[in-house]
Amino acid sequence: MTVQSMPDVSPTKWHLAHTSWFFETFLLKPYGDSYRAFDPDYHYLFNSYYEAEGPRHPRPERGQITRPSVEEIRDYRRHVTEAMVTLLDGAADSTDWRTLVGLMELGCQHEEQHQELILTDIKHVLYQNPLLPAYGKGHPKEVRRAPQLAWAEFDGGLVETGHDGEGFAFDCETPRHKVWLEPFRLANRLVTNGEYVAFIQDDGYRRPELWLSDGWMTIQEEGWSEPLYWRQSDDGWHVFTLHGAQPINLEQPVCHLSYFEADAYARWAGARLPGEAELEVATAAQPDLGHVNDQASGHLHPDVARPGQDAGEVLQLSGDVWEWTRSAYAEYPGFKPAAGAIGEYNGKFMCNQFVLRGGSCATPGGHWRPTYRNFFPAHARWQFTGLRLAKDL
Repeated sequence: MTVQSMPDVSPTKWHLAHTSWFFETFLLKPYGDSYRAFDPDYHYLFNSYYEAEGPRHPRPERGQITRPSVEEIRDYRRHVTEAMVTLLDGAADSTDWRTLVGLMELGCQHEEQHQELILTDIKHVLYQNPLLPAYGKGHPKEVRRAPQLAWAEFDGGLVETGHDGEGFAFDCETPRHKVWLEPFRLANRLVTNGEYVAFIQDDGYRRPELWLSDGWMTIQEEGWSEPLYWRQSDDGWHVFTLHGAQPINLEQPVCHLSYFEADAYARWAGARLPGEAELEVATAAQPDLGHVNDQASGHLHPDVARPGQDAGEVLQLSGDVWEWTRSAYAEYPGFKPAAGAIGEYNGKFMCNQFVLRGGSCATPGGHWRPTYRNFFPAHARWQFTGLRLAKDL
């Protein structure tokens, strides 16, 4: 729970402390009249990136925080939880109630994001161990073929995207606005491991014409020749999962790709990555998404697409893997970040990132919605990230 396997990974212990830090910093300290901080040093140790809250421990060195212990962090969480109950019990009739409820919901949604990050980070941590230990017991496997690749057509035109104001949304999902889309096609399912193996066998990692310049430079510097967690041996390809190392199921969606790899594969396949508005429109046109393989399913690994009820149905729009889009992560027209440190939650990252859509097998059940915008830099691939193909119509 203390190991940090690379700068992008945070130790499990840090995740547990930081999510409590959020409630302490943004609710208890400003609104809890009699609140006593558990330990003043924690404000420095467990701040993530909120510059307005002062200096913080460097992110790449979180694994060096050997103290406080895991048990002390659990005591910290209990301390914050009890204080939150007291605060909310006493604030129901206060003028701050609406503000408190909004911040509390943001804190709960923030904690759900870290529930997913714990799984993705601990997977990377366990992969560094030559024994390749499993996080959990193996999930029962269903042997079936992925549906044949087909294309769903969309007319495009002037459409509305973004959150409509009903229920919770992060600020970057707003405001709702109009977007012009040219007619397009979307693949009916995610790209599979077997299809990606064909890309590898066709020298996909050795053909510079398929790669963006930064992508070609990255795969040369990093020595990439296959997705993260893949290994080839005499008896074929194997992949490390949260259930341990397993032979690759060629019918499952390919996972742990960078934007560079997703883009190169799409180019090789004679297609492109979808735009984020295209995926949102497709999801809105199909409100019944069928089986969703998210964290609640307990599988914790991308699963083979299940055939839909309709031949034209677009499958796997939610769950399995976050889908890279070709859309740069930027503000919507009219976007305004919140005042103060809370405004740093999303807006400050709107540079050099790409949007991902759809949630993954590690996303908590009920956390995702069709307007949800995840974002990562183009080289990142330790998250559950894959792709769907798109074409101009």
